[in-house]
Amino acid sequence: MRDIIWANIFRKTADECQQLAGLWQATPLFSGIPPREVRNLAANMHIRHFGKDETVFREGDQAAGAILVLEGRVEILADTRPLAQLERGDFFGEIALAENDQRTATARCLEESRLVYFLKQDLEEWIEVEPRLGNRFLMNLASVLARRLHEANLLLARQCPE
Repeated sequence: MRDIIWANIFRKTADECQQLAGLWQATPLFSGIPPREVRNLAANMHIRHFGKDETVFREGDQAAGAILVLEGRVEILADTRPLAQLERGDFFGEIALAENDQRTATARCLEESRLVYFLKQDLEEWIEVEPRLGNRFLMNLASVLARRLHEANLLLARQCPE
């Protein structure tokens, strides 16, 4: 019989991996990526707990990867202006998967939350092993970033009359 005292307390259960994979699979980032591949990636993703009003990151912080809301609600702010409220299944911070740069906004938890991190380093390692699927992911990422840019342009156009 194995001594459970030495069990890996950081290993996710199969159900937890399946849940994470299902949430990521539902995002446009993983469109066209086989569920088995998403499950394999989810097994290595990092989950972090945050308290109410706790800051996830601040504008100007070094970015490391994209984040998915597993539980709770997160507010995205530019300066002090609210940009979005995100909940289970929503993701943010994906610019960090494309570029090593600073965060462009602040993310703060509106309630106790569990967030899942998909780090750029993990993406790069996966692309080396699965270049075809990695290319598909990068095309999805480009599409997401282009849609966000398009929406930002529309908002700016409405705010700046001719």
